[in-house]
Amino acid sequence: MAKVGYLMRFAHYDDAETDIEWMKGYGCCEVIEEQPEQEKLRPLWNKVLENLHKGDELIVPKLSNVLQGTRQLAFFLEFCRIKVIRIISIHDKIDSGNELFPETKTSDVLFTIALLPEEVNANRKATNHIRKLKSKIKVLTSTAHSKAERTKFIVNMYKSGHTIDDIWKTSGFKSRSSVFRVLNEAGVVLNRGHTKGSFGPRKNSEESQGE
Repeated sequence: MAKVGYLMRFAHYDDAETDIEWMKGYGCCEVIEEQPEQEKLRPLWNKVLENLHKGDELIVPKLSNVLQGTRQLAFFLEFCRIKVIRIISIHDKIDSGNELFPETKTSDVLFTIALLPEEVNANRKATNHIRKLKSKIKVLTSTAHSKAERTKFIVNMYKSGHTIDDIWKTSGFKSRSSVFRVLNEAGVVLNRGHTKGSFGPRKNSEESQGE
């Protein structure tokens, strides 16, 4: 009779390591961890169900962690009934073998089932939120890096005494105005030729005159 642990490793699942230790301490021969990117298909969960045999024990952290709704719950309970699988849900304090959580009442089990859709939805929202945050947090990409390097290059050329035309031809920009824009954004005060002082209101007239 095998004891198998399974959990969906959601990004916001802070107690994962504690639950894994609980499963190992209980005697699980294997603890399967499904990654959040597989949240919809859950291939490892399906594999676990396929490999369970009569009399095996399935340990999960919480029903809402492994199931996606009440319809799947109905299938899961029927599956375990037919295969005589013992279900242990750590945080729901449910043990179908009636040994581990003697304090759990029928009302507690019914309450857990009633909360299942809400908890599943909360898991999904939290996962999507974290995924969106990660997509918005951008490190310095190669493009951004190239832009930063070009800005530094242009500023250094100007401070070294090169003309705007020289900088423009070397920078790869299509127009001289882009060079002025970079210098302005970098806070460079123009100090020679027709373009002295901070770059702003005189932008158009100075660019047309050149150096």
